Amino acid sequence: MSTKPRETKIAESTVDELRTGSGAPAASDRTLEQALGLQVRAVRRGLDLTVSDLASAAGISVGMLSKIENGLISPSLGTLQAISNVLNVPLSTLFAGFEEKRDCSFVPAGQGVHIERRGTKVGHQYELLGHALGGEVAVEPYLITLSEEAVPYTGFRHAGVEFIHMLSGEVIYRHGDRVYHLRPGDSLLFDSGANHGPEELLVRPMTYLSIIVYPREVR
Repeated sequence: MSTKPRETKIAESTVDELRTGSGAPAASDRTLEQALGLQVRAVRRGLDLTVSDLASAAGISVGMLSKIENGLISPSLGTLQAISNVLNVPLSTLFAGFEEKRDCSFVPAGQGVHIERRGTKVGHQYELLGHALGGEVAVEPYLITLSEEAVPYTGFRHAGVEFIHMLSGEVIYRHGDRVYHLRPGDSLLFDSGANHGPEELLVRPMTYLSIIVYPREVR
């Protein structure tokens, strides 16, 4: 007796999960209002203007500007013209965010930007491997090298979370009241609001990948 192969139907929710490739929700298309609001906010922040500054100069209320930036209303062309005049950009610039664009930062090997941070004074070298061009969340990926002359420093403390992946060398890394022995291949993910940093440099020089994620400041 012959049997037909059973047909397996994948649930729509399962398909959505496969499309994301992670536990993150699927990306959604932005409406014109949302794209417009994000663009207004990005230009405003780039000019170091507060919501109050822009609203006052454009002759609109803070509440209205807040709704525009959050994509909750469709502003009139007159209002948009007033906003673009204050921001000193063409009106068309405010609509540029509606085009299908996704941030992407490419850094060739060895061409990351060397950053001066508190740790550099004790032999910690930071190479920025990319940067997020916009959005509500800032992501800073660093390649950190601790030279032969480096000394321990556990006074780092900042907003957000940090992920460390050890590439070479060995270190005793402190986070709050706990310490971890990190060897090549080990990873550590932690709340970076607590004091943290390398407490004992066991094998030098050492390198590790550090990714810092934090919400962008709303001004």
